Amino acid sequence: MRRRGSVAKAHAFCLVELKAELEMKGRMEQQRGLLLLLLGLQLLLMGAFLYKNHHHHDLTSFLRFLIQDKTEVGQELPFVVQGSSPGLPQQDVYSNISQIHHVDISRENLPNCPIISPYLSGPLKVMIPENLTMEQMVEKNPLVKLGGQYQPPDCWTQHHTAVVVPYYGQAKHLQHLLYHLHPFLQRQQLHYAIYVVNQVNNTIFNRGKLRNVGFWEAMQEEDWDCVFFHDVNLLPEDNRNLYICDIFPAHVSVAIDKFNYKLPYRGYLGGVFALRPVHYLRINGFPNTYWGWDREDDDIAARLKLSGMFLSRPHLLFGRYHMLEEGLDPSHKQSPESPGFLGPIQHRWQHDGANSLGYRLLSKELQPLYTNLTVDISVSAPGAPVPS
Repeated sequence: MRRRGSVAKAHAFCLVELKAELEMKGRMEQQRGLLLLLLGLQLLLMGAFLYKNHHHHDLTSFLRFLIQDKTEVGQELPFVVQGSSPGLPQQDVYSNISQIHHVDISRENLPNCPIISPYLSGPLKVMIPENLTMEQMVEKNPLVKLGGQYQPPDCWTQHHTAVVVPYYGQAKHLQHLLYHLHPFLQRQQLHYAIYVVNQVNNTIFNRGKLRNVGFWEAMQEEDWDCVFFHDVNLLPEDNRNLYICDIFPAHVSVAIDKFNYKLPYRGYLGGVFALRPVHYLRINGFPNTYWGWDREDDDIAARLKLSGMFLSRPHLLFGRYHMLEEGLDPSHKQSPESPGFLGPIQHRWQHDGANSLGYRLLSKELQPLYTNLTVDISVSAPGAPVPS
C-alpha cells in the first residue's frame, strides 16, 4: 500500500531529478522530430513523383490508411447513448475486437508493433448499451488487467500512455467512457493505463489540481512517455486520433459534436489534452488555484506561450468527439481569452502548479478497468499561492 499523507515535501527533490532526466529525453525527441520532418518531406516528394508518373494505384495504396472508410453492420441492440459524425460511414468500437488476442509466442520473442496498427478502422459509432454493468464491460475487455492496464498481446509497442481522468461523482459518464475508451485504445496497440482521480471532502471541483495529482501518481507507477488528461464526458469518434505524444503539447478534442465539430473559440483548450512529461514540467503542470470552471483554459494557453512551446492539434476529421449531455461540462461556457490575459498569469505560473501541489492520497484501488485514486485536495503545500 502506497504511503498516505501529504506528498508535498517529496515534490521538490523528485521534480528536479525527473526534470533532468526528461530534459535529456526531450533533446532526443527533438532530434527524432527533425528526422520525422525530413522523412515526411521525402514521402511528399515520393507521392508527387508517383502521381506525376501515373502510378496512381501505388499512391492510393500508400495513402489508404488516411482515407479508409470501412463500414460494418452491428448487432441491433437498444442503446442509451448514440452519437456519430454525420455523413461519415462508421462502425462500432467493438467490431472485430476479438482479432486482438494472445499468440503462441513467448513474450520476449514477440515482434515490434507496426508503425500503423492493423486494427484501426477510422470513424466510429458511439453506442452505449442500456443497463450496462461492470461485469459486461469486463467480459468485453478480457485483455485489460486489474487497474486498467493493457499491453498488446501480440507485439512490443513503443508507445506508453497514461490516461488521467479528473472525476467528481459523474458515475454514468465514467461508465460510458470506460466502455468506449478501452477498445478504442486497444486498436491503437498502445501500452496504457487509466487513472481516475476522485475528489472528496465536498470542496469545489478543481480540475487542474486533479490533473496534477493524476500525473504525479501515474509517473510513480510507470515510466510513461505520454500523459492524456481526459474529461470524463467526451468519447472519441475516430480511432485514427492516436493517443500518443508528439514533439509538441497537443490539444486533441478539436471537433466536439456539441460545438458543431469546430472549436467554440480559437484559444479553447478544454476536453482532452496531451503532454509528454518533459512538457508538463516545462509549463509547471496545471494551475492549482482555479476552483470551479474559471479561466483555466486561458491559464494553460498562457503557460504554453510563456514557456515558448507550440501547440499541436489533429485534423478536424480525426479529433472528433461526442459529448455526453447529462451534467454537461460547463467548461465550454468559458469565453475567449481576454485582452491582456498573460499579465497576471506570467507573475504566478512558475509558482502555481506541479511545484506547489499539496494533497493527501486517501486510497488507491485497482478496479477491473481503472485505477481509482481518492484524494483530499484541500491540503495546501507550504508557500503555495492563495486560491483564486
